[in-house]
Amino acid sequence: MNADFLEMLKSYWQAPEMAANAIVFLNILGALALGLMVGYERSYRGRAAGMRTYGMVCMASCALMAISGHSDLWYGGHAVFSSADPTRVVQGIVTGIGFLCAGVIMRDGLNISGLTTAASIWTVATIGVLVGVGFYAAAILLAMLATVFMIWGGRLESFLPNRHAIAVTLSFHDRTVPSEKDLRTLTKKLGYEIAKGSFHIAEHKGKPEWRFVVVSMGNRRSASMVDLSRALAAAEEIESFQLTHARN
Repeated sequence: MNADFLEMLKSYWQAPEMAANAIVFLNILGALALGLMVGYERSYRGRAAGMRTYGMVCMASCALMAISGHSDLWYGGHAVFSSADPTRVVQGIVTGIGFLCAGVIMRDGLNISGLTTAASIWTVATIGVLVGVGFYAAAILLAMLATVFMIWGGRLESFLPNRHAIAVTLSFHDRTVPSEKDLRTLTKKLGYEIAKGSFHIAEHKGKPEWRFVVVSMGNRRSASMVDLSRALAAAEEIESFQLTHARN
């Protein structure tokens, strides 16, 4: 290796570069904390996008904005921006990854899955941008933080008080007139409430079919999915039912 190459390689780890990486990482930590706070509110209410999704999107967005303020240190301080504008490249990457993320989000009736996977893909794209512009320390720290958060984030969500959601599909017997009031009373006894705006009423082969989402009133106050299924099976007017978790 010649001296010029080694000198250029060392420039990526000089004091100004490391100071900028430290500032970027502190910004990322702050964004993650705020994203978790907003995401917890959504997670508590049983929404599809929870703490992990909000946290990863928030910190990845912060990382992209933070490095934009240190463009003079990109590529180890050896960047020469002439006709090419790197910010446009970053914009194209973010847009393209957005379409890729949309492809992994799946919806099956009232159940949505893949949101956390989409957020992790977008975060990985941000890590790639950080490496590309020479912010190696920030990229390594972001990768470590995202990995740890993906592993332990779900446990953190389950440890905190939350209200899980269950998608319910009910098929009633012939000539049955279902009562929404009776249904709400039954679910309330089991520690659930029917989510507003989630009702879908149809008729299948001449039989009434209801679809809706129930949200628990709390971990300790709501019955398990097994107990909920037993209660629905015991209802005389219900011919068949289907229960699935209504979150990613």
